[in-house]
Amino acid sequence: MIKKTLADNSGTGFSVVTIGTFDGVHVGHRKILERLIESARANNLKSTLLTFFPHPRMVLQQDADIKLINTLDEKIAILEKSGLEQLIIYPFTREFSRLTAIEFVRDIIVDKLRARKVIIGYDHRFGRNRTATIKDLREYGETYEFDVEEIGVEEVDAVSVSSTKIRRALEEGDMETANQYLGYDFMLTGEVVKGKGLGKQMRYPTANLHIAETYKLIPAKGVYVVKSEIDDRVVYGMMNIGFNPTVNGDRQSIEIHFFDFDRDIYGKKIRIDMLKRLRDEVRFDSVESLTLQLHKDKENALEYLRERR
Repeated sequence: MIKKTLADNSGTGFSVVTIGTFDGVHVGHRKILERLIESARANNLKSTLLTFFPHPRMVLQQDADIKLINTLDEKIAILEKSGLEQLIIYPFTREFSRLTAIEFVRDIIVDKLRARKVIIGYDHRFGRNRTATIKDLREYGETYEFDVEEIGVEEVDAVSVSSTKIRRALEEGDMETANQYLGYDFMLTGEVVKGKGLGKQMRYPTANLHIAETYKLIPAKGVYVVKSEIDDRVVYGMMNIGFNPTVNGDRQSIEIHFFDFDRDIYGKKIRIDMLKRLRDEVRFDSVESLTLQLHKDKENALEYLRERR
């Protein structure tokens, strides 16, 4: 897959284009991408996704505090495995949002992306104030000589429903549902930083994960079974998201205890795949009680992993 900006896309071959934020790149999005790629191959065109960053709501509704399923880097990594030929990441700004529909189509879809076909949802709206519809797009297609393929209401509704279900499932800590709709394990990506060392004192040393992207959606507080790949080795563990109430924690942390793993990974950027939520975060009467619960958590996590294999 070729990642480009519009500035370095001029002069390349003709393309078939779809447009959207594609947050999560979930199973509904995958259907659209499959159709895009099939159409491109059948017509000797480049399959092209035009996406935006920041998310439009981050720019136009700055008080919305929107949380995204993927960071930009995570989304790119997922799309790289899809078979897509071109990914154009367009910087979304207030100035861009004021483009009229005809300016967007003429200057970007036609002049920059050299579209011969656009695949789009039946309810897609675009241009200033999102006033233009697929009917307008078809008319522009006749003027600028590109075809428009409409994605049916059933498929578009499936995309919308699955996005809603993914967000709700993550907020509730229901990883099985979220992962089913994503088509892959939900991930957190960040840098391992030093913590207070309390886990090590309880014989459960943890890697503290710092996620730089504040817009990243963090699932419900609690203890999870997780997986990671570190230095080409797959490792499993359990992770706590929360405030460590037993030891009077004052800020949310993400801490992972890896099983049978003792390498120094401070400063390393790692990805954590979240598999299952074991329990809520609980305040215990003592550190000893917490340690006993950690023993149980590890047993439950290992049992889950044995069943999963």
